[in-house]
Amino acid sequence: MKILVLMKMVPDIVEELEVASDGRSLDQEYLRFIVNERDEYALEQALLLKDGLGATVTVVAPDAPEVDDVLYTARAKGADRLIKVTGLPAGSGARATAAALAVTLPAIEGALPADLVLSGCQAIDDLDGFVAPLLAGALGVPYLGLVSRVSVDAAAGKAQVMKEFAGGVMGRFEVSLPALLGIQGCEKPPRYVPVAKVRAAIGAGGIEAVEASAGTAVAPVEVAALAKPEAAGHAEMLEGSAQDVAEKVADILAARGLL
Repeated sequence: MKILVLMKMVPDIVEELEVASDGRSLDQEYLRFIVNERDEYALEQALLLKDGLGATVTVVAPDAPEVDDVLYTARAKGADRLIKVTGLPAGSGARATAAALAVTLPAIEGALPADLVLSGCQAIDDLDGFVAPLLAGALGVPYLGLVSRVSVDAAAGKAQVMKEFAGGVMGRFEVSLPALLGIQGCEKPPRYVPVAKVRAAIGAGGIEAVEASAGTAVAPVEVAALAKPEAAGHAEMLEGSAQDVAEKVADILAARGLL
């Protein structure tokens, strides 16, 4: 069984984010990048399946600051193959990224076909979560997102998937393989590996650098402006009895034409 895991780097929002001088992007001089949290769960889900089924796990990530460390950490956790995709335009939108991956992944020897392609269901810099379903459509495989548990019947070529809905409702689905799943969580948190094991993985090397192929032309999405929120005013505190406060609220609503 072959599993392909897609991972990406995102800005660390614990750090202070500054707008660049162009007013349309983040200033990257002091920006720290970390791996997308849900992609870490995608990797953990792949490794859990490897532990149970003996699958091989390939990790693919676009080139970005600190991505080598993330890939080596994936190797230390149990990934079998590491691939770094270079040449993806900075700031590519979901459609452009999916189009580029759709032609790049099949061109990587041995990467596809895979029984499962796992990706985080969304990232903090791509909240619509469209990359995975768009990629699934381009590759011609079924897609399920917001997945929190996966089990596989390799002999039957099926996966049983738990998907989360609003209000804590869980749905159980069966999907034919190959398939692409957007992972939100899994039955265990991402595993920890000691620094010594990561250093050993770094010493062993083994990251394959692959140039991104040109994707199908899509309409570009550009950021027109980016700015920090500005305080427009302060809250007005209403005091008095319940009757007094109710009358004041009614007066405010009436003055603004809402009553």
